[in-house]
Amino acid sequence: MLQVCLNGPRGSADGAMVPLTPQAMAESAARAVAAGATDLHVHPKSPCGHDSLSPRVLAPTLEAIKARVPVPVGVTTGAWAEPDAATRLMGVPPRERIRAWGRIRSWTGLPGLPDHASVNWHEEGAEEIAAALIELRVGVEAGICWSGTDGAARFAVSPLGPRVLRVLAEVTDTSADTAEDTARVLLSGLGSAHGRPVLLHGEDGGAWPVLRLAGRLGLATRIGLEDTLLLPDGQRARSNAQLVTAALDQYGSRS
Repeated sequence: MLQVCLNGPRGSADGAMVPLTPQAMAESAARAVAAGATDLHVHPKSPCGHDSLSPRVLAPTLEAIKARVPVPVGVTTGAWAEPDAATRLMGVPPRERIRAWGRIRSWTGLPGLPDHASVNWHEEGAEEIAAALIELRVGVEAGICWSGTDGAARFAVSPLGPRVLRVLAEVTDTSADTAEDTARVLLSGLGSAHGRPVLLHGEDGGAWPVLRLAGRLGLATRIGLEDTLLLPDGQRARSNAQLVTAALDQYGSRS
């Protein structure tokens, strides 16, 4: 499986090729899928370009993308993607923020919600968020990321571990020289990962070495403008589709 991560927390300062509006995300998604991506991960953006968990932001993003692509679509639940200020002041628990996604069905007429959502297991409230997603029948990508956190240890003893869709193993070592070694350490720390499939990926300078390692190990992986703005040869990528094309070539590389 090759997942494309369309935008991440990036914004307009990262370049015009980063899709920020629902229409731009849908167009980028369609081109990436045509290039060979089989799954999507997207960060819905508010009108001012900030990541958001609000169902009013999520709904038009899902509607636009699902109208263009037939593959599963996933979203973030990262701690930085806070709802609006009023909701923060009300102290709404993360679990209730996710439960509010259920309103999307009536707003859009879509047959469902996101197919999956990533949950960073080292973040506060991760288990609550994962449980709320499971209640909504949204698949959970258990994010074991940001090397040096206790995410792997917490996931190893989580009662929800066997119920997640897959493990999203993210290597945050951005050195091309050491990212592969860091990836192997992270995979070792995951152990059996509750028997769930593992998607391995890196970021910035580590993105391509880790993607090639995933290919050698036969693991799912991902690429996109969230993880890197550069092609394997160091040139700036023009689109997510261009990154996907390069990833399919690199995935089979034994170098």
